[in-house]
Order: sequence, then structure tokens, then C-alpha cells
Amino acid sequence: MKKRQAVVLLISGMVIGAIGGMLLSPAPVGAVAKEMIELLTGVTNLQQGQRDMQSSIDTKFSELHTLIAQQTDSENKLNASIGALQKTMQDLQANTGAQLSTMTTQVQGVTDNVSETQTRLSKINTQLVEVQNTLQTIDAKVSALAQPAPSAANPAPGGVPNSPGGSAPPSSTPPPSPQVLYDSARQDFSTGKYVLALQEFQDYLKYFPDTELAPNAIFYQGEIAYTEKRFDDAIKLYSNVIDNFPKSFKVTASLYKRGLAYLQTNKRASGIADLRRVIQLRGDEEPLARAKLRELNVPVTAGR
Repeated sequence: MKKRQAVVLLISGMVIGAIGGMLLSPAPVGAVAKEMIELLTGVTNLQQGQRDMQSSIDTKFSELHTLIAQQTDSENKLNASIGALQKTMQDLQANTGAQLSTMTTQVQGVTDNVSETQTRLSKINTQLVEVQNTLQTIDAKVSALAQPAPSAANPAPGGVPNSPGGSAPPSSTPPPSPQVLYDSARQDFSTGKYVLALQEFQDYLKYFPDTELAPNAIFYQGEIAYTEKRFDDAIKLYSNVIDNFPKSFKVTASLYKRGLAYLQTNKRASGIADLRRVIQLRGDEEPLARAKLRELNVPVTAGR
């Protein structure tokens, strides 16, 4: 506005000056009138140009304001999209972690089944040998019974008649089958019958403490204790597997679950140490251990 006023004042001054000059000059009246008309026409054209310029400036300013508003709206939408994408990534990571945990549990179950199947096949082979020996014994007894019994006239070799009142030696009651007992405990554990499964695992260890499946029975007792939130008991049972059965394939699983139990009892340093050992041993639980350390915002290696 100030600039416009300055232009108007300048033009007005020029007009006044021109009029004064014409009045003072000796030029004819007709010439003066013509110059006045031309000057007024120029002033009018200048004012029109100023108005057109102002209108153009107002239009450009309005367009610029609209562009700024559109840019602000685009930025807001972009920020909202970024926030939604971050939320989606977080949900995806959480779901991926859960799926990975489920897959690892399933792999662990398959590994258990393979190991147990191998043990079972070994047991079956042993049982087949025992059955074969038993059949041979029975066959020998049947052959002996098929022979005619010696009479008084035909005494047995050595001149002593057979006693008709002779009795067979007493049979001993066989111990419970380790595979049947273990399979029953595993079935009850998998169906959530923890009280019954716990008793069966304890019975298994009572009768068969030195078998290949003994560390498994201890591990699943630890799983029951962890599920029931008896974390101190779970730590003791997992430690039993780790310390007393170092060659068992349940060692890394016990380390991972003991690490989680330590974290549940606020023993953060011990829990982190167990998770790092799982990664060092490269067990099936390694992805789970890495995911848990990321959740804790802790490096997988100490000192990094």
C-alpha cells in the first residue's frame, strides 16, 4: 500500500508540474490542451497497470497460500502414513517372533519324537531278542514235555524215578516297561494333565534313572514347574539337565528355558548369560534366544 501511494503521489506531482509548466510557458492553448490530454491518458494507463499488477500479485499470493496449505496437508498425511507403517512393522515383528517361537517349539517336538523313536526302536530290537530267547526256552520245555515220562519200570537215567510232585520254579514279576511309562507321561504332559504327568516322570526316574530318556523326564518336570510359575523349581530342574547330562540334546532347551526363568525371578544377568550360551551352542532355540535379547535391548555378545 505504501508503494502504491508513493507512485500515485509521484504521478500527481508530475501532472501538477506539467500543468504549471504549461501555464508558465508561452505555448498555445490548443497545444497545452493536447499535452494535458496525453498526460492524463498516461496517468490513467499507469493507474490501470498498477491495478492489474496488484491484482496479479493478489492472485499469486492466493495461489502460494493454497500451495502452502496443500504442502502442509501432504506432510501431515505422510507423517500419518509413516506412523501407520511403523505400527505395521512392529506388529509384523511381534507376529514373526510369535510364529518363530511356535515353529521352534514344533521343531523341538519333532526332534524329541525322532530321538524317542530311535530309542524306542533300540528297545524294540532288544525286546525282540528277548522274545526270541524266550521262544527258544519255551520250545525246549515243550519238547521235554512231549517225551513220555519215565515210569518205575523205566526209571530216569541214574536209577532215580521222577517225582510226580515236582513243581516249576517261581516266576518273577517283570518291572514296568520304561518306554510305556515314558510315553504315557509324555502323552499326559502334551494334553495338559500336569499332575499325572509329573508323577509318571518321577516314577520313570525312580525305576530308570540312567536311561537315555532320563534327562528328558527331568526337562519336562521343569516345563511343568515353569508352566505353573514355580520358577525356582524350574531353574533347579533345568540345571539338573545342564549339569548332569551335558551330552543330552535337551541341554540348549534347558539353557533357554532357565534363562527365561531367571528373567522371571529378576535375575537379569544370569538370564542374559544363559541366552548367550544358547547362541554360542547354536541349538534349535538360537533364534528364540536372539529375539529375546533384542527384546531386552541387549547385544548377543558380551562387551559389544
